[in-house]
Amino acid sequence: MSVATMPSGSTCSTQSGQSSCGSSGSSCGSAPSATSTVASCVTITEKAAGEMNRVLSDKKLPEGTVLRVGIAGGGCSGFSYSLGFDDKVDEMNDVVTTQHGLRVAVDRKSAMFLEGTTVDFYDGIERRGFTFDNPNAKKSCGCGTSFSV
Repeated sequence: MSVATMPSGSTCSTQSGQSSCGSSGSSCGSAPSATSTVASCVTITEKAAGEMNRVLSDKKLPEGTVLRVGIAGGGCSGFSYSLGFDDKVDEMNDVVTTQHGLRVAVDRKSAMFLEGTTVDFYDGIERRGFTFDNPNAKKSCGCGTSFSV
């Protein structure tokens, strides 16, 4: 399991959070079919959604902007988490959900590695930022910004 932290308002960093993938008959990374729906692969906690909605409002981003959660190759363990806002969604290649009033998009390639991940927001005296709790991560680097499966 990997837990990482990302400053509030950042667009690409590692965090620890929580998520669940509902059972709908298809896995997070599989293509949708006419008879199945794709479950939410990443869960955004209410606290994280509140902070994301605050940032959306502060930055005056356009209606329809989504929170894009993904991974990128790199970091000392192989993959890094990414969080950012996007005004484009590809309905065929993205898993799109609405959680706590926030639209969330995860591309299908990232979804395979993020299934069950929870994104949360931590606001403590020693640090502040978004966190990822990924049950698929077998190892993470010391700084917590990258993981491997």
